[in-house]
Amino acid sequence: MNHQLNWETNTLHDLSVIDYHHIMALRTSIFVVEQNCPYQDIDDKDLTAFHVYGKIDQNVIAVCRILPAGISYAEISIGRVAVSMEYRGTNVANDLMHQTIHFIENQWGKKDIRISAQQHLTTFYNRFGFVQVSEMYLEDDIPHVEMLRTGKNE
Repeated sequence: MNHQLNWETNTLHDLSVIDYHHIMALRTSIFVVEQNCPYQDIDDKDLTAFHVYGKIDQNVIAVCRILPAGISYAEISIGRVAVSMEYRGTNVANDLMHQTIHFIENQWGKKDIRISAQQHLTTFYNRFGFVQVSEMYLEDDIPHVEMLRTGKNE
């Protein structure tokens, strides 16, 4: 049995029904259940997003979505970053961000990327060149900040 972490990036139209189910189950388990935030996670942005996800065997253990410029922000954005609880602290989140930034640079070149980050994760995102560019604001009663990674960071 292969227990290697495999990364994929697909549009909604290219995702298998099973992978989409596992992606949504992971996002819901974290953003709705774990964080106790009843909200509509599935939205129209999923239709235009690139979904980056890591699988071990058939289990999706990490996910995020990339939105082209002009959807959430003027810049390209990354959102819905989630890692299964049992894989936190294992570098999976670092791998997810590296995969995501690499895909963005291959798709569009070195462009600015904006995120809305939970405030307690700013140090994590700093490691990838993101800098806080807003005051704290509440989103679903969780402190967030906007962060920007400029295309000339590297």
